[in-house]
Amino acid sequence: MPLLQVRHRTVYSYKRPVGFGDHRWMFRPRDSQEQRLVLAEGRISPEPSELAWIHDVFSNQIAIASFASDSTELAFESHIVLEHTPQSGLSFRTDDSARLWPFDYDADSLADLAAYRLVQYPDPSVTEWARKLAPSGGSAQTGDLLLRLNSAVRETCRYTRRNDPGTQPPALTLARASGTCRDFALLMIEAARVLGFAARFVTGYIYVPSRDHPGVLGGGATHAWVQVFLPGAGWVEFDPTNGIVGNQDLIRVGVARDPRQARPLYGSFIGERTDYIGMEVDVLVTKPPFAAEDPGEVASHIGALSFRG
Repeated sequence: MPLLQVRHRTVYSYKRPVGFGDHRWMFRPRDSQEQRLVLAEGRISPEPSELAWIHDVFSNQIAIASFASDSTELAFESHIVLEHTPQSGLSFRTDDSARLWPFDYDADSLADLAAYRLVQYPDPSVTEWARKLAPSGGSAQTGDLLLRLNSAVRETCRYTRRNDPGTQPPALTLARASGTCRDFALLMIEAARVLGFAARFVTGYIYVPSRDHPGVLGGGATHAWVQVFLPGAGWVEFDPTNGIVGNQDLIRVGVARDPRQARPLYGSFIGERTDYIGMEVDVLVTKPPFAAEDPGEVASHIGALSFRG
């Protein structure tokens, strides 16, 4: 039984006790046929005075924590285990009408996909870069074009870690020829939209079998990639940072139209700006020790969902 587990700890530190506004925490993976949640545990310190669960506009599951006490430290820890069935390569089944690009979405689908086709960061450099990847005045196999786009991001840009928060505009990623996984995902999304595809942002984790393997990037932190909607195949995963097509080694937590809507954790504190010392994030994605043991032990975890203050 293919199992993966994630341990994720985020700690905010302050020079003196400060108060806290509401914090929105997205850590529970989205269940589907290729990833089924087995266990989800969360812990917040100091203990929140109130905790509420909601589904956002994209049906992501969000925990909203409210606080009544001050502290010099605020910590969020999660532990998840899920069954993960890898699907890799161009094995998706696309309708005949969409096998050649350009194609049109049907009217019913278009009513729901319109926002995902709308270019959010218009810039001539991104438009020109995207159109160079497509045949001028002709057609192309849809799968081949998306593979070319997925590969072109990391062929054009160098992966770098960046301490400043947020996602940089796609034009800046091209100008710098470098970026993080979030930057790469947004660049591919915007380029896909220029070419008429419906595309959205995915946040989650990546399982790196070997921490020392130089060919896989983004481990040890949250990860980001892309979904493109294809008639007959639905939302298909593309990871431009690592050249992955399909969900191989990818654990999907949330989806959104724009990266700003898919932040794993955000909130505010009540104090002076200078009170803030910094944030530490530690993410470890592994195969759980019980994966190869008695299936009964694994089954005892299935369906478990708990939250500890």
